Amino acid sequence: MTIREKMQQGLPYTDLGEGLEEEREACKELLYDYNLTRPKETEQRTMLLQKMLGQVGKDPWIEMPLHMAYGKNTFIGDNFYANFNLVVVDDEKVYIGSRVMIAPNVTITTTGHPVHPQKRGDGTQFSFSVHIEDDVWIGSNTVILPGVTIGEGSVIGAGSVVTKSIPPNVVAVGAPCRVLRPIEERDKIFYWKDKKFPLE
Repeated sequence: MTIREKMQQGLPYTDLGEGLEEEREACKELLYDYNLTRPKETEQRTMLLQKMLGQVGKDPWIEMPLHMAYGKNTFIGDNFYANFNLVVVDDEKVYIGSRVMIAPNVTITTTGHPVHPQKRGDGTQFSFSVHIEDDVWIGSNTVILPGVTIGEGSVIGAGSVVTKSIPPNVVAVGAPCRVLRPIEERDKIFYWKDKKFPLE
């Protein structure tokens, strides 16, 4: 079985050989150019994202710096926004829907290592894909771990560690991240704590 087959099937592997090092280096070259663009060079950044990622929807906006492992294993929908210092460890596929917003200092990782030191001493790792569905908002300093799906419309509170999948249309927070409450009609009236939206 090839390394790539092991990666795709969630089996233990080491990421050396089969051209994997070259793919990661190619991604880093594109990231270097991306992270050094000037603020007004929006077209250049979009072009670099199109070269780097597996798929880019319309009107992406990712603040610099951006860090990725492969780039080509990440697929984003339309109107995606990510704030400063997004880290995506995309050894396996990362699927991000449309109108997703990501706050600063978020890590999305498809990859982990065995717990026992003798089983990870040579760099052995495993990977499981991550799915972030449409209209999700992820708060600052959140970590999303391998195999997680975040359901459509949900909000992940700042500082969360998402170890398990989160259903649609809920507010979830904590380490480990747990559902706090559903998103309700009240959320159309109040934008933050007891602060109401202005009357239209």
